[in-house]
Amino acid sequence: MNDKKSYFMVADSAVELLADPAVAAAWHEPSALEGFTVGGLAEHLASQIFNVRRVLDAPLPPEPPIGLLDHYERVAWTTSGLDHEANVIIRKTGEDAAAEGPAAMVNRARAALGDLRETMPEDRPVFLPWVRWSLSLNDLLITRLMELAVHSDDLAVSVGLPTPVLPDEATDVVAVLLTRLAVRKHGLTPVLRALSRAERAPETIAAF
Repeated sequence: MNDKKSYFMVADSAVELLADPAVAAAWHEPSALEGFTVGGLAEHLASQIFNVRRVLDAPLPPEPPIGLLDHYERVAWTTSGLDHEANVIIRKTGEDAAAEGPAAMVNRARAALGDLRETMPEDRPVFLPWVRWSLSLNDLLITRLMELAVHSDDLAVSVGLPTPVLPDEATDVVAVLLTRLAVRKHGLTPVLRALSRAERAPETIAAF
């Protein structure tokens, strides 16, 4: 499975969604996510491209990378409420960036994605300044791929567009990650029942 290829396919799809006139038309309206305008959510979606460029431009980290699931164990937003500092910062960052407007955001996203396609290195450790630890580049791309998929759905719902269909390769990456996180949060039995036994399915197996 080529995580780099999958990342670019889904990032291309996200940029197409960001460029849809429906997004610009609803830029200042509330989104489907509480606390986000459509513009703020769109910027958060685009940041899954911008932040890859950001970490690749930073020096190589001195410490070894942690594992993918360990990353999700550490980040505060996976288990905290909307008013937790981590989630407030995420929303504020998106809303502040939205001041540039939809056209500027789309132009930046297209330029950043084109640059990444030309300069993406082979797998190596990368430092994530927003959490202060390192991942492998491949694992970073998996985290961004999942974010692109989830927030593309959020944005599409917010502006009344169909949710972009992921390529099979990308679907596998996202489904495997979310399933592993759901099992880690709820245990195997609830996830097993939700996927195979409707009569015994729990109320939720949400990964976050």
